Amino acid sequence: MRKYLAEMIGTMVLVLMGCGSAVFAGNAAAEVGAGVGTLGVALAFGLAVVAMAYTIGGVSGCHINPAITLGVWLSGKMTHKDAIMYMIFQIIGAIIGSLILTLLVSTGGHGGPTLSGSNTFDPGETAQAFVAEAVFTFIFVLVVLGTTDEKKGAGNLAGLAIGLSLVLIHIVCIPITGTSVNPARSIGPALMEGGQALSQLWLFIVAPFVGAAFSSMVWKTIGGGRKR
Repeated sequence: MRKYLAEMIGTMVLVLMGCGSAVFAGNAAAEVGAGVGTLGVALAFGLAVVAMAYTIGGVSGCHINPAITLGVWLSGKMTHKDAIMYMIFQIIGAIIGSLILTLLVSTGGHGGPTLSGSNTFDPGETAQAFVAEAVFTFIFVLVVLGTTDEKKGAGNLAGLAIGLSLVLIHIVCIPITGTSVNPARSIGPALMEGGQALSQLWLFIVAPFVGAAFSSMVWKTIGGGRKR
């Protein structure tokens, strides 16, 4: 149970810090922080991953992302039960983080154009959004699988490499979809936001899972993945 709770807390922190940066300081007109822009939001997500990697990595591996969990499971590195429980607790954590953000917005005067940091894309851009989310999740999960590999990985530097890769992905993808590459990160805010975010949520679940599945296949080929 400890590893499941760790995943819940880690995902809550990711949503609270990453989406919170978009809600309160992501736009140029933000009253607090004077607006951090795309780079600031990207750094917030990446730094949240780095912080949690070195906090709960030794407990659960710090997936805090159902797409990563899928990739690890398909690589044969975790049980079916753990994969399902990880995803459930990640979604719970994302919902808790989104609830805290919603509470902060509703009880104060500060906030940007988004109330929850939800992911959306423009009408007519479904194909672009799907390709972006699938490709960038593929890259992200591949980094995770490679850097955390027992024999070929980056050891203690894995958390830093993973966090920085997420920063890079956000810099490119934020203008397209706001960047998800994480179904839990999209589910929590969409439930709070409703409307367009909720109606488009399917893409931010399906596309990252597609990308993660391809990552697992590729890593098995180039990394010689071994089942435990």
